Amino acid sequence: SRWEEEKKEDGVKWTQLEHRGPYFAPLYEPLPDDVQFYYDGKPLKLSLATEEIATFYAKMLDHEYTTKEIFQNNFFNDWRKEMTLKEQNIIKDLDKCDFREIHKYFVDKSEARKALSKEEKQKLKEEADKIQEEYGYCILDGHREKIGNFKTEPPGLFRGRGDHPKMGMLKKRIMPEDVVINCSKDSKIPEPPEGHKWKEVRFDNTVTWLASWTENIQNTLKYIMLNPSSKLKGEKDWQKYEVARRLKDVVHKIRAQYRADWKSKEMKKRQRAVALYFIDKLALRAGNEKEEGETADTVGCCSLRVEHIKLHPKLDGQEHVVEFDFLGKDSIRYYNKVSVEKLVFKNLELFMKNKDPGDDLFDRLNTSILNRHLQSLMDGLSAKVFRTYNASITLQEQLKALTNSEDNVAGKLLSYNRANRAVAILCNHQRSTPKTFEKSMQNLQTKIDAKKQQVEEAQQELKKAEDEFEETKDAKAEANLEKKKKLLKRLEEQLAKLNVQATDKEENKQIALGTSKLNYLDPRISIAWCKKFGVPIEKIYNKTQREKFAWAIDMADEDFEF
Repeated sequence: SRWEEEKKEDGVKWTQLEHRGPYFAPLYEPLPDDVQFYYDGKPLKLSLATEEIATFYAKMLDHEYTTKEIFQNNFFNDWRKEMTLKEQNIIKDLDKCDFREIHKYFVDKSEARKALSKEEKQKLKEEADKIQEEYGYCILDGHREKIGNFKTEPPGLFRGRGDHPKMGMLKKRIMPEDVVINCSKDSKIPEPPEGHKWKEVRFDNTVTWLASWTENIQNTLKYIMLNPSSKLKGEKDWQKYEVARRLKDVVHKIRAQYRADWKSKEMKKRQRAVALYFIDKLALRAGNEKEEGETADTVGCCSLRVEHIKLHPKLDGQEHVVEFDFLGKDSIRYYNKVSVEKLVFKNLELFMKNKDPGDDLFDRLNTSILNRHLQSLMDGLSAKVFRTYNASITLQEQLKALTNSEDNVAGKLLSYNRANRAVAILCNHQRSTPKTFEKSMQNLQTKIDAKKQQVEEAQQELKKAEDEFEETKDAKAEANLEKKKKLLKRLEEQLAKLNVQATDKEENKQIALGTSKLNYLDPRISIAWCKKFGVPIEKIYNKTQREKFAWAIDMADEDFEF
């Protein structure tokens, strides 16, 4: 199969790479004259650059972000930098700015888009498809492969996740002059847009990206990569899970060793062993060192500070409880109270002795030391493999425990989502309750109430039909009775299905299932489960996900064991 073609020499990722370069976000279209910005109650005509940035804020008026002070301050600072001197002299207070008319203009515009006729929508779709055809594919070693994100991100206001300190800052427009192109020497080199030139064109076959640029807020590199469904990405994904499966064979030895190391004579080894216990048991991320002041103050296991944990000899009827409270990746808060083994507890007391709150908990450890050690225990092993391994093994065990083969498909899916939730909780994948949650829950409740009404009516109808049959005992009444029984059964099944949906929705409101499903769970576990229990794969994976996991759908049968 195409997953198993000839191997290249080490480090070389391709011999041929040809593409059109990125598709740039469309230029700014000025507001019509009758849509105005007001300052201190009076209309104020803004210069083009200033107006464009005003529209970014206006579009977000109904969003929680624009109510946050840090967002407002960052926006206002960055906006003022782009204003003309004249504008800077007038616009000095965000509270006096009125963006409502601009906001309404964009709301109306999006409503108008939704209200287009089928033909007009079809025409727009065809235009988008044309761009996708032209820019969305590359030729890689003779295969036509889909590109992931072939469009540059449009300018706007940075959102960040969690309470990101840079939220509201201005995300600048990406120009061809910012972009480095990567392709093969002998290919047709992409043309920059009229009147522009690329920052650089290089021919580096040891990397898989097609173009890159530095974004201005975090100063990080952004890349245009292949789509997850491409052979290159599929292979990498498959290898990731194969490494995690190899861990399964040695994990008991590794656990025995780190437990022994809790008593080591070397402080360095003890710290390594306790950190590894956290990474294994709690699926914490490793936690790389970060540049001071560069980004949000987030940590992982190796970079934990004394202030991030509290020790409780006894708490809520449990012994040796460690209370974690820190901001992890994407500024998502990790809060957990865990009863740990006595030796771990004793070691933590030792690591915290005579230290200030801001000191490192594991002062003799960093991620490179930890990963070097792990590599020596198993080829390809690093801290993140534990997350993949523990997530996948948890899903497999939970599916075994929770699935009832007698259930209907809706019941089985509830079990699947519960198993997936166990993983998301282990990995601390949270989300804020969606804006639309209350409304969609109400809609569902309305449906449930209506269905209950139908069930009650059907019960009464059935009762009538039974009485009628009792009286007459004729064939027509008997047929009617059967019909009413069937109707009631069907309605009861529909009601049960709606109730299952409501349970699922409620349990899921603050948990993000998608991250683990796409990144930490071996898709073959889910595909095997689908095949074994007769659940259609599309109930678990949507079209994009089925493309990404094509390698697994090809490979897994119902007996697959992680």
